Amino acid sequence: MFAVTVAFVVQVEWVDAFISRVLRQAEDSLTYEDNCHVFDVCRDSKIPNRIFLYEVYTDEEAFKIHLASEHYLSFDQETKTWVQSKTPEFFNRL
Repeated sequence: MFAVTVAFVVQVEWVDAFISRVLRQAEDSLTYEDNCHVFDVCRDSKIPNRIFLYEVYTDEEAFKIHLASEHYLSFDQETKTWVQSKTPEFFNRL
């Protein structure tokens, strides 16, 4: 299994819109991608404009397919100006 984490820092005025949109992105990924097994969205309890994703895919190829999906590309395009920083990390799940 291939795990991905992404830490976003979102501009304060866009936090609510971003949360709504990323929750829809999580639902879309789980619905339309057979090889997406987990897509958790978390909010930092001390830094409310920091959003953390934890995603699990069958393998790295499945994640590449995710990045090319229409729903991901739409999410990325819609939210990119709302985000101050985005830090992805990649892991092999044991």
